[in-house]
Amino acid sequence: MTRIATREAYGKVLAALGGENPDVVVLDADLAKSTKTIEFKKRFPDRFFDMGIAEANMIGTAAGLATAGKIPFCSTFAVFATGRVFDQIRQSVAYPRLHVTIAATHAGITVGEDGSSHQSVEDIALMRVLPNMTVFVPADATETVGAVRAAAAADGPVYIRLGRAGVPVLHGDDFEFVPGRAVEMRQGLDATIIACGLMVAQALEAAEQLAAEGLEVGVLNIHTLKPLDIQAIVDAAQRTGAVVTAEEHSIIGGLGSAVAETLAEHYPVPMLRVGLRDVFGESGKPEELLRKYGLTAVDIANAVQTLL
Repeated sequence: MTRIATREAYGKVLAALGGENPDVVVLDADLAKSTKTIEFKKRFPDRFFDMGIAEANMIGTAAGLATAGKIPFCSTFAVFATGRVFDQIRQSVAYPRLHVTIAATHAGITVGEDGSSHQSVEDIALMRVLPNMTVFVPADATETVGAVRAAAAADGPVYIRLGRAGVPVLHGDDFEFVPGRAVEMRQGLDATIIACGLMVAQALEAAEQLAAEGLEVGVLNIHTLKPLDIQAIVDAAQRTGAVVTAEEHSIIGGLGSAVAETLAEHYPVPMLRVGLRDVFGESGKPEELLRKYGLTAVDIANAVQTLL
């Protein structure tokens, strides 16, 4: 199966957008080669702004550009794009509901050897709590293209969570990305795995493993964490009676929390959350870290079996 990092797909579609719309501008915090905004810089140097290691200034400048009718995309590593500049995002972007997209790469522990200082495991929680903010967590390159195009057409602030590591391409060219609409990747009767980002591929693998044991487990892909597809989550809970969430993020404040809140209010069922359990990451190879922190297909399958 073809594997493409979502940051790679971001770089390509961003450059394509630049050719389609002269109002698209890009700001980066001295990481253009890593975030892949360098693709845009090469084609449209007059619309690319390297703000240096000054992330707060980057957000403020983007807000100003948005008020002037431009469509700014801001990029840096997720840990800096959300934590270091939370106040600027809250006050200058979310509160006035400006059309600024924060496309953050290197999210989660699969940043790898850079270690905990660069592994953002709380960014979804930070962005999800902000009023007016839309939150996209694409599972593959195809969804990334859809998320970036949706962000460019939005009428307010958007956060897109992107990764460093290559992930399987799960969708064909005919896939339609609809903001706020979950994607049923696999139908089930015994339980549902609800996942986002790179964990969608792990969830599908877990469902295959469980099928070999006679269990029919559905997989629901939540590429939009906000606005959340509440009806799809409730329907899955009603159909299968058990839910496991899977995310490369803390189980506090992320997808697991969002699903738990939804089910508690609308249709409570037994539930378990797979994710980082109130801990920071550490330096290591991505595959080793996924195993250490219990984020593999085997871990998801074990959670389903435990729940049932």
